[in-house]
This record gives sequence, structure tokens and C-alpha cells, in this order.
Amino acid sequence: MKLKRKLLALAVGMAVLGCGSALAAEADGHPDNFYKSDKVTVQDVKFNNQYKMKVAGHLFTPKVKNANNGAAVIVGHPMGAVKEQSADLYATKLAEQGFTTLSIDLSFWGGSEGEPRNAVSPDIYAEDFSAAVDYLGTSGLVDRERIGALGICGSGSFAISAAKIDPRIKAVATVSMYDMGDANRNGLHNGVTLEMRKQAMAEAAEQRYVEYLGGETKYTSGTVHEINENSTPIEREFYEYYRTPRGEFTPAGSSPLLTTHPTLTSNVKFLNFYPFNDIETISPRPLLFITGSEAHSREFSEKAYTRAAEPKELFIVPGAGHVDLYDKTDIIPFGKLTDFFGSALK
Repeated sequence: MKLKRKLLALAVGMAVLGCGSALAAEADGHPDNFYKSDKVTVQDVKFNNQYKMKVAGHLFTPKVKNANNGAAVIVGHPMGAVKEQSADLYATKLAEQGFTTLSIDLSFWGGSEGEPRNAVSPDIYAEDFSAAVDYLGTSGLVDRERIGALGICGSGSFAISAAKIDPRIKAVATVSMYDMGDANRNGLHNGVTLEMRKQAMAEAAEQRYVEYLGGETKYTSGTVHEINENSTPIEREFYEYYRTPRGEFTPAGSSPLLTTHPTLTSNVKFLNFYPFNDIETISPRPLLFITGSEAHSREFSEKAYTRAAEPKELFIVPGAGHVDLYDKTDIIPFGKLTDFFGSALK
């Protein structure tokens, strides 16, 4: 078993000690990841980021005009996923409320460009959000002073990273946010030690020699491909979304064996990623952090909320786990998001 997988298992184990019983009591809800609506139109779009890499997106336009027309929201998918997994659902639901929405594939994933595939580059991920602002703000479809961002899971940290240096992003909401830097440096509930981290860095560094000489690319972490009696609650939670028809989606030209798995050599770049540093400088633009009361990732939203300046809000969905908020449409607080962006993007 790869060292990185061992580190993840140890971190997950620490988390389970603190929340295993809570995970077993996750909120009931109706999963509807592939929800479609006759109230919106959908268009495939592509646009360049600052590095001349094509970013793929789905542009959702409401068919009926209302008070939110002119306002736009960019939606980013969970880390290792693609826009068809969770991001499109949120974009569709917000478009039904009158927002123009744009779900994007982060560079190196899905329909967006970037080689090698599944590479980790937090700076470029954040750049993709700013590139989406470039596209929307010059499209003539929206008011460029009324553009916000919504990040799910890892994209929550990338949206925050983008907003810190891009004042055109007027409001940021996160759902089930992961701080991908903290998660890789320290693990859940600080389950990764410095020595374990150094071992992971050493393995990634040695693998660079292999791949530089033309050897096979290695991948790491991500969602397990099978579960058994020894699987942890968190492994089961992700498996039930990414490895079943509930949320399973493989982009053209890819393989289900690579879904959610970043390259081993690039994943260490998360160790240099500190999205919550200077988060207070986003103020007075508002921040909304949505998490489940039983989510194993709740700690990241709470940390971000503590460090952020006003206006800010931490909204906790009772009984909900981390993945519940990816697609369970009857417990996701879409009304809260509508009110937040409706007010912030007036």
C-alpha cells in the first residue's frame, strides 16, 4: 500500500475516533446529483485562464427574469471530482433562482486542459476562478460588479484563495469545505505527524526521478475502489458517492480508476497551500461557510470562520455529514445560498 494511502488511513482513523458514531447517524436525504431543470438553459463553454489553458464549464442561464438576473455565481467541484459531480447540481438550483451560474472543471481535471492529468496546483486552481470572472465579466451576460463564487469541498479553499487577491469576486460561499493544505499537512484531527509528512515528501521526490526518466505515473489518496468489513466510515461515505451510480461520472478520455486520484508527485504541493492566511482581508466582502453538524470536515469551516473578518456566517446543517451536502437536495440549504448571494450581489 502506498505511503500516502497509509497516511490518509491514519488521519481518517483519528477522525473516526472522534466522530464515528455521528457519521453513522448522517441525515437522511434524497440524492439527486444529476438533477436537470426545464427552468434553465445549459451551454458548454471554454475560456482561457491566465496561463492560456482552456477551462471547461457549463453556463446555466435562467429562463425567467427576476431580481437576481444580472448576478452570477461561479461554482467549483470537490477536489478530484469534475463539474458534473455536485457543482452542476448547485449551479442548476441557483440558476432556477435567477442567477447566471458557471460550473467549472479545475485545470488538469475533467474537460479542462492541463498536463499531466490529475495534477495538483492550488495556485492554478485559484486562477481558474479568476479566469471564470474574466469570462463572465466580459460576456455581456451579467453585471461584472455582481459576481460571486461557491466552492464545494476542496474548491471552497480554492475560491477563498482566489478571493483574497481578486476583489472582483464580491462574495464567497463554501459547502463541506476542505482546507486542502491543512488536510495534507496535518490530516483530520492532526492525525499526521511531521515525520509522516517528511516520509511522504521523500516518496514523492524519488518518484519524480522515475517519471522524469519516462517511468509510469503514480497516483495517490482519493476514494477507495472497494469496501469491506474493515473500511472506515469516511471511506464508505466517499465510496457511496464516487463509486456508485449516485455520483459516479467518468469524463471522456479518462478512466474510472483515476477518478479522484491526484498524481503522487504533485500532491505534495498542497503542503505549501495556506488558504486561510490573510482570509480577513476579504472583508468587507461577505463569507458564508456551510457544513454538516456530523461532517468529518466540519473543523475546516470552523477554522475559516474563526479567522475571517465580518461579515461572515457559519451555517451548520443539523444531522448532515460531509458528502450529504454534495447531492441530497432536500437537506442542502439552497434557500440559504439564494438569500446570501441575493443580498451580497445586489
